[in-house]
Amino acid sequence: MALKKKTKAKKAAKPMAKSLYKKGGPVSVKGVPTKGLTSRQATTLKKHSVHHTKKHIKMMVDAMKKGASFGASHKMAQKKVGK
Repeated sequence: MALKKKTKAKKAAKPMAKSLYKKGGPVSVKGVPTKGLTSRQATTLKKHSVHHTKKHIKMMVDAMKKGASFGASHKMAQKKVGK
């Protein structure tokens, strides 16, 4: 008598939830390229840019590309550039 091999039953695939963010996020914000940022960072930066200057946004993008969080890069940009 041969032993039957146990197999796991396959679960039905769940439909993927629609992403809140567009694939890749905005390409540039106030003329500052956002390549190298996550789509979430780029989208949040786009909303954030309404209240800040291009110089502030550029400084934030540079900091985030080096690994700083959104909040940390904002604080740094506020200190050095202002609004």
